[in-house]
Amino acid sequence: MREYNWGIIGPGSIAKRFAEGLKHAPGARLYAVGSRSIDRAEAFRSEYGFEKAYGSYGELVNDKHVDIVYIATPHPQHAEAATLCMGGGKAVLCEKPFAVNKKQAAAMIECAKKNNVFCMEAMWTRFFPAVKKTRELISAGAIGAVRHISADFGFRTAINLESRLFDPECAGGSLLDVGCYNVSFCSMIYGKQPDHIHSLMDIGASGADEITNVLFGYAGGQSAFCLSAIRLSTAQEATIYGEEGYIKLPGYWHGDKVILSGKDGVQTFELPFESTGFQFEASEVMACLEQGLKESPLMPLHETLAIAGTLDNIRAQHGLRYPFE
Repeated sequence: MREYNWGIIGPGSIAKRFAEGLKHAPGARLYAVGSRSIDRAEAFRSEYGFEKAYGSYGELVNDKHVDIVYIATPHPQHAEAATLCMGGGKAVLCEKPFAVNKKQAAAMIECAKKNNVFCMEAMWTRFFPAVKKTRELISAGAIGAVRHISADFGFRTAINLESRLFDPECAGGSLLDVGCYNVSFCSMIYGKQPDHIHSLMDIGASGADEITNVLFGYAGGQSAFCLSAIRLSTAQEATIYGEEGYIKLPGYWHGDKVILSGKDGVQTFELPFESTGFQFEASEVMACLEQGLKESPLMPLHETLAIAGTLDNIRAQHGLRYPFE
């Protein structure tokens, strides 16, 4: 594999974890960081060993040596930053949620196709060894036909109206911040979106959803239950129920263990990894570029678009719209 020069836009907390993981992705070169503040960019460059620091996104995009850009800005800024990068001919890995709604996602995908560049949603969960093992077990018939999925991702944080988590202008709330993991996980396992959606949503005083419960129904009798929260601590695990057993993934969104309960009893697969785990999605991008692909077969753009539509439908049931929509 050739060496790929990585750029990062938005040097915040998640970008720091991504940079640490990137050091463990063979073929990745920590090349450039871009921010609207040159001081922040320079501090990030120095701390994580990048070669270049830019005080604007445009300067980073104009650097002809940048091959791939990881977009780590707040949700509402994804579309603008990704479009800028793709318009400049850069491959893009855009942090989840890919966009704040289906309309934005469609425009971003159209931009990728128009400029003939690679683009992928950074749903890192799909690329962990534990999830890869889970998909292999299901394909091998270890639990029979899948009939139900339960996935939760919740944490309790103090109410802070200045935090992006509670700010509607930042598309705050549990659904887009962590609920997207649940929806994407179900989409990955079933390979489709639900035919029926029933949901409950607790919208706080800030206007952000603090707890969201969703029941999905699929043609053929399949179902899924998803719980997301920013004011409630949950187990943060997923269980996939088949007709002949089940698979449990503790800390499923970035876990390192798979517990199979099937015909042969209970088996536990320990799948530890180095660093932060962000190296797996980075490696997927570089592997796709090596093959000349414009999107990942594990996180294809049509599925990202469909998931955005499902998230829209959940919000629509409760009249939850962001001020900028």
